[in-house]
Amino acid sequence: MARRVKLTFFSRLLIVLAIVAAAFFGVRYLMDNTDLINLPKSGPTSGPGKSDDVIRVGVVDWVGYAGGQYFNKGFEPTKDSRFYKDYGFMVDFQVINDPEASLAAWKKGDLDLHWFTLDAFPTIYESIKDYDPVILFQADWSRGGDAIVAKRGINNVADLKGKKIAVAERTPSHSFLLWLLDAGGLEQSDVEIIPTADAIQAGDFFKGGQVDAAVTWSPTDEECVRVVPGARILESTRSASNIIADIFFAKREYVEANRDKLQELYEGWMIGAAEIGASDASKQEAISILARGLNYPESDILIDNARHTNHGDNINFFGLNADYQGVTADALYRRMAQTYSDLGYAEANVASFRSLSYPTLVQNTDLSSSIHEAEAKKSFVAVDEEEAKDKEAIATKRVSISFRTGEYQLDDNAKTLIDLQFVDIAKAFANTRIRIEGNTDNVGNRQSNIALSQRRARAVKDYLVTEHGMDANRFIVIGNGPDKPVANNTTNEGRAQNRRTDFELVRE
Repeated sequence: MARRVKLTFFSRLLIVLAIVAAAFFGVRYLMDNTDLINLPKSGPTSGPGKSDDVIRVGVVDWVGYAGGQYFNKGFEPTKDSRFYKDYGFMVDFQVINDPEASLAAWKKGDLDLHWFTLDAFPTIYESIKDYDPVILFQADWSRGGDAIVAKRGINNVADLKGKKIAVAERTPSHSFLLWLLDAGGLEQSDVEIIPTADAIQAGDFFKGGQVDAAVTWSPTDEECVRVVPGARILESTRSASNIIADIFFAKREYVEANRDKLQELYEGWMIGAAEIGASDASKQEAISILARGLNYPESDILIDNARHTNHGDNINFFGLNADYQGVTADALYRRMAQTYSDLGYAEANVASFRSLSYPTLVQNTDLSSSIHEAEAKKSFVAVDEEEAKDKEAIATKRVSISFRTGEYQLDDNAKTLIDLQFVDIAKAFANTRIRIEGNTDNVGNRQSNIALSQRRARAVKDYLVTEHGMDANRFIVIGNGPDKPVANNTTNEGRAQNRRTDFELVRE
């Protein structure tokens, strides 16, 4: 039988005092070490970390948000976060890969900021317009995270004509496909779209032999090439560098009520993005944070598949730098709003970017050191034009530019035509070399036509360099004369088609 212990009054008193003391100091310890526990979604009712001091950000499995997650020291709200240490609030990155569920959470108020890509934003505007959304900042450009894979025998965009292509409609994948088709002189109606739930399913359709090509994500694109004999990556956003831009938006009412805090969120995020771009150690730390937060091995975190846009990039993106000649948010949004509207995927009266844009955070931030400077334009090395004649073309855009007989100077109409039909493509595919080929009909002396066609092609190049600030070494100039007809020279209509300029995106 166990022995029963008798307690004196004094012993009982000591035990009671010990319990009270333990409780008191235990509570104090937890209050001072909230990083040791996961804060509930609602947060404490007062003090640092209360619900009003936690910014809840909706994200997906994507490396492009690393600037904020790196600065936050993880995905969960914690006092280790630099947001907390430097600014006094916490950030909670909530991964919700189902877009509909994620947007529903944002509408309900369970998320404060929400991701989307600007190119596809017009397709969701109608469903969220009653919440008065405003676009706050850009987080990244896709740089290899999205790709089009194709079966053997499909070597360029023209080869896609009439083929079955799996793509998740009204998504960044869809935007990428539409841009690439346009660069190759095709429209969506020239191919057979096989809709899928997402880019992963598109890859599955391709691996299963159900389609000829698919728009998918990394690393699914590499898997497709390994699984399907003869398959290739036709193009990726590594070359199509300025098409898919992740942005964050919020309800205007929330922004106005939390402007100072969001100003600091933006500043910290931009510092994080800049540090990742400037330091290998910071990049590795970001990879480790992403691996833990997304529950992937570090080897699967392809952080260089995105350009983590910094403060300088945001200044350019929001059109706040008058000297910037690259892709701006307004230009990208306007083009895609019109494109998706024409296809019936967006309302015709979708709001303008100007009405959605909230550039205040960018305008009121002062980050001036060199690591915050905007991304420089790619520098191209000059190539021998004779050798470059045979470089493989990814896409060919044929534009009929009118010249007076025997002349090669561009008039205003010709310049406008180039602006409308090719400049946007050249800017969007900013990491791709461009071949400009001048062509004529067969009227007149062949050698004279070859020389004239080369001068005309060079005039187009000179215009793109001087007017649009493009790198002169980016261009390959070829004069074909009458040697590459696309129509019969026996008719006026055929000769007119042959008097053209071909713009080709070529592989290095």
